[in-house]
Amino acid sequence: MGSQGSHLEREPELDLILEETGFSLANLNRLHHRFRDLDRNHKGYLSRMDLHSIKELEMNPLGDRIINSFFPDGGQCVDFRGFVRVLAHFRPLEEEGPHARDPQKPEPLNSRNNKLRFAFQLYDLDCDGKISKKEMLQVLRLMVGVEVTDEQLEVIADRTVQEADLDGDGAVSFVEFAKSLEKMNVEHKMSIRILK
Repeated sequence: MGSQGSHLEREPELDLILEETGFSLANLNRLHHRFRDLDRNHKGYLSRMDLHSIKELEMNPLGDRIINSFFPDGGQCVDFRGFVRVLAHFRPLEEEGPHARDPQKPEPLNSRNNKLRFAFQLYDLDCDGKISKKEMLQVLRLMVGVEVTDEQLEVIADRTVQEADLDGDGAVSFVEFAKSLEKMNVEHKMSIRILK
């Protein structure tokens, strides 16, 4: 039986995957092994059902939303590159100097801004670029379950939208969402340390 690395080395666009995700080769080897474990039918891609078999996602109240992020165009399968592109949002930030990033290259997938965009999309259910009170309420219901009454959830959703809604249009744009979270350590909260 060959080594794990030999399977990864056969992956198309390996150099591009390394560059766009920022993962080390060792991390990609681990992720490729996990991808192959999830790909029970050995088709070279994962379905929604395959991702539902991940225990941590199944237990997460936003698990379905996270799984949907692997299929941004409504597709039914994701290849290895798409799989690691989503996971790259959760890669911890490296300590870099203020001028370390090449301005000619795209912003890293694990940047604060891209982490916020990823989180925003979990709330923006209709993909209209705004989080309405109704969308906030739906997400809150998923997260708290039956421990809070509908009336309490309505108050929380209303207050959350009102506090973040700077232009008074009754919804939260991405800019307002980012502003409301500017004091939160999103980089830490949206990082999976085992990938480091």
